[in-house]
Amino acid sequence: MKKIESYLPYLAGIAISVIFGLSFLFTKQGLDDFSPMVLLSYRFGIAAVIIGMLTAAGIVKVNFRGKSLKGIFLLALFHPTTYFITETIGIKYTSSSEAGIMIALIPIVVMVLAMIFLKERPSVIQKLFILVSVLGVIFIIIMSGSLKLQGHFMGSIALIIAVLAGSVFSVLSRKLSKDFSSIEITFVMIVFGAVFFNLIAVIKGIMEKDLYNQYITPMTSLNGVVAVLYLGIVASIIAFFMQNYMLSKLQATNTSVFTNLTTIISIAAGTLIRHESFYWYQLVGGILIILGVWGTNFFNAEPVKNDMGKQAGM
Repeated sequence: MKKIESYLPYLAGIAISVIFGLSFLFTKQGLDDFSPMVLLSYRFGIAAVIIGMLTAAGIVKVNFRGKSLKGIFLLALFHPTTYFITETIGIKYTSSSEAGIMIALIPIVVMVLAMIFLKERPSVIQKLFILVSVLGVIFIIIMSGSLKLQGHFMGSIALIIAVLAGSVFSVLSRKLSKDFSSIEITFVMIVFGAVFFNLIAVIKGIMEKDLYNQYITPMTSLNGVVAVLYLGIVASIIAFFMQNYMLSKLQATNTSVFTNLTTIISIAAGTLIRHESFYWYQLVGGILIILGVWGTNFFNAEPVKNDMGKQAGM
């Protein structure tokens, strides 16, 4: 039983990669009908209603008594707030596959942050496999001519900010897992996101005197509704729980490399669902990415001697 349980965090990582890989497509689909902020408001609004019902029913249990919420609110500012605003804008001005490729750069940033703040020490061979995975991403970018991101400068800048925010989230969530359960972290993230995004969307609609058309009319589109339900339930509730569970069980360096699998899923989904062309260099790059993911997790990092609180310096 213990051996089976030891594989669960890795299976969660794979499932998260699939969910987030498809979420790029659903986000792109949702943006056909919604503005970025309204799409996020519905996404987190639905998620907040669901998690609120689960909490009221006693299925989800949270307890914040005697706990300092400063760190967890800081986490929420990076993810979901900053991350999803910039990621959604990035997807709007580039493409789902390009966004998946850019987000796959997170492991490099996480590795640096984890070494500095968590004192995690990935082994030399782990670093090599992370580089192999990133080389796969770079190879795909270069061969597809995506380095210029089709000239969408605003989108590329937004995605770079998303990479930074996602990296900080990965490291900070690992540290906070000492004091908060994955359920409590997910609860705060979703409720914070729902309040923030809905508040901004409503204020924007009122100021522009177009609240009904911006906030209500898009929900008459079936494609828009499907996108919102997938993003709100699958990508926000299920994936967030799995992500925080994984982060509480594995080192930040190990978990972040799963991000690269998202690139493969986003390209595969684009090929099979959107009927985009699939080229040989995408296959080669995909093999390198998967090899990097396998190697980084197969060769465990050196054990960390100090406790997590001292490592983080927070």
